[in-house]
Amino acid sequence: MWKTFSDAFNCMPIVAIIDDKIMCMHGGLSPELTNFDQITRIMRPTEVPDQGLLCDLVWSDPDTDCQGWEENERGVSYVFGSDIVSNFLKKNDLDLICRAHQVVEDGYEFFAKRQLVTVFSAPNYCGEFDNSGALMNVDESLMCSFQIIKSYDKTKAGQVGGARPGTPKKY
Repeated sequence: MWKTFSDAFNCMPIVAIIDDKIMCMHGGLSPELTNFDQITRIMRPTEVPDQGLLCDLVWSDPDTDCQGWEENERGVSYVFGSDIVSNFLKKNDLDLICRAHQVVEDGYEFFAKRQLVTVFSAPNYCGEFDNSGALMNVDESLMCSFQIIKSYDKTKAGQVGGARPGTPKKY
């Protein structure tokens, strides 16, 4: 099953651009990204390498304590500061970067004066976090709004009246 999902993800688009103003990806920016043609030249399907442009688009993270680029504590890719976001948006005439990849408590979290948003859709991630999840909606005028998927109380999970139903019985 895992291999089937991995094969599917290796075929999916790396980046999406909404109405020439919102850039969406799983991870974040890359110090190697100088123009969007570089992204379109990445052959798909392909596995994500341990370094380089594709790796960064999938695994890099914003960091409030960083200016410029620094190595990522995760051991792969980089972290980048708000200066990188601002410069990238200005250079490419974009308004927003939307990305995922990091658990955020409220399901979504802004960075760099609302120029980047992390949207994490899995509440109670891996059963180890008490985070909410979120979905971002973009209307025709590019106004973004969020639907929150509340975390559930793990102590009540599976109980009658609990926040999340238990696994149905097999008959």
